[in-house]
Amino acid sequence: MLKRFFTISIFLLFSAQVFASTVYFSLGANPKRLIPFLAVDSSSGEISSYIFNGLLKLDKNMNIVGDLAKSYEFKNGGKTLIFHLRKHVLWQDGKPFTAKDVIFTYKLITSPNTPTPYAGKYKIIKRIYAPDNYTLVVQYPYPFRPALYSWMMGIVPEHILKGVKNIATCSFNRKPTGTGPYKLKEWKSSQYVILDAFDRYFIHKPNIGRIIYRIIPDPTTALLELKSGHLDMLSLTPLQYKYEFSKKDRERYKVYFEPSGGYTYIGFNLRLKMFKDVRVRKAICEAIDRDEIKKTILFNFGRVADCIYPQNSPYFVDKKVCHYDPKDALRLLKEAGYRMGKDGYLYKDGKRFTFTVYTNEGNTQRKYAAVMIQQYLRKIGIDMKIRILEWQAFLNFVNERHFDAVILGWQLGADPDQYSIWDSKSDFKGGFNFVGFHDKRVDKLIEEARRTFDNKKAKELYLKINSLIIHQFPYIFLYYPEAIVAVNRKIKGIKPAKAGIMYNFIDWRY
Repeated sequence: MLKRFFTISIFLLFSAQVFASTVYFSLGANPKRLIPFLAVDSSSGEISSYIFNGLLKLDKNMNIVGDLAKSYEFKNGGKTLIFHLRKHVLWQDGKPFTAKDVIFTYKLITSPNTPTPYAGKYKIIKRIYAPDNYTLVVQYPYPFRPALYSWMMGIVPEHILKGVKNIATCSFNRKPTGTGPYKLKEWKSSQYVILDAFDRYFIHKPNIGRIIYRIIPDPTTALLELKSGHLDMLSLTPLQYKYEFSKKDRERYKVYFEPSGGYTYIGFNLRLKMFKDVRVRKAICEAIDRDEIKKTILFNFGRVADCIYPQNSPYFVDKKVCHYDPKDALRLLKEAGYRMGKDGYLYKDGKRFTFTVYTNEGNTQRKYAAVMIQQYLRKIGIDMKIRILEWQAFLNFVNERHFDAVILGWQLGADPDQYSIWDSKSDFKGGFNFVGFHDKRVDKLIEEARRTFDNKKAKELYLKINSLIIHQFPYIFLYYPEAIVAVNRKIKGIKPAKAGIMYNFIDWRY
């Protein structure tokens, strides 16, 4: 194994000599598919974001601005959205980008043969057409609030993908061609991904000529590689930063602290009989000392979570939905029909209260959280087992609903629309509502929020959605981690902002 790792390192070092400006990053898991609307895991999404552009994007202050579109406008009371596309944008094979590519992407996303969780926001479109190559008209049946956010999805090329029968398995997922600042040079599964700067990128050629992503699932190995100077950037765990990141390391790497745009949670498979009773789910929440988990695992680099929106959202609510109270947890479980056996475990109808929580390897925080939760639940008589899987195997379990509970995280954007995670219609294989949450009231509120451009009314609706969901405990919200990112001090041009540090990556210099 050591010999193989040394050989890979020598190859990457040799390949980097072609470019004077090469940076080394890491991925905790192997990417799966790079087509933007199929790149649903974090590794795939990260690589895909360098290769493709959407019509719109968020600027450093989280405001919506043009990307492939130079401008946009609403007409007809918000029912019609018109994009004015940039001219002279090229695909990485030299072909021109036009409105036809956008329409083609829309048709792919909404095709019943495309297994994407993002289709919902596009299927409501009444009509989409292009009066010319650089104008796109999108007509909605009603004013659609999330419309702009939906068009941040990466656009794919018609001239390459036209006629492809199975988009999910086609070779384009591993050999993509986009309009983005970087091209995929090489991808060797479970070893590395190499991206080269696109000379004709429409903004400007990135200053850094090559990015080499090394796939390192083990956080300890990744940290050792950083400390040895073999990585230029790495997200540190609080434990690593507090105890393993030395004064000498700080001289080589500058550390940036960023509020997380997401949260970590336990999600229950609500189709299972044991989790159908809300009293049981609330009891599990009360049995877990989430403040202690935050202190122990995050070293207070973060906060306890109790909201479906990220911390930087105007709809974020900082109010606990349950407190650590194991006595009340036992009371709720007793109400739900459970009784303590002589062996110290809870039983109902002769069956022990036991379940397995699944999470992915490579994320030490989730693993340690699982161990702590296992101990808390054992104290009230619940037998929770832990199973840690390789990332792709874990995703397969989730997509096929072959789990009792999972410990996972959502990295959320600025769009407050919760359709893809919480709407009943998003409960399908490959969809993000994999816990099987169904509530007609929530569905109705999500639909209503999508139809209003009145900010005050929208906020009221979003807060109602949050309250209805969190008080049903489909998730136990655990914590919002704070991002701790170490970056080589030789890299210049980093300008931290509300959007983080990566928004201007093409302007970084090495």
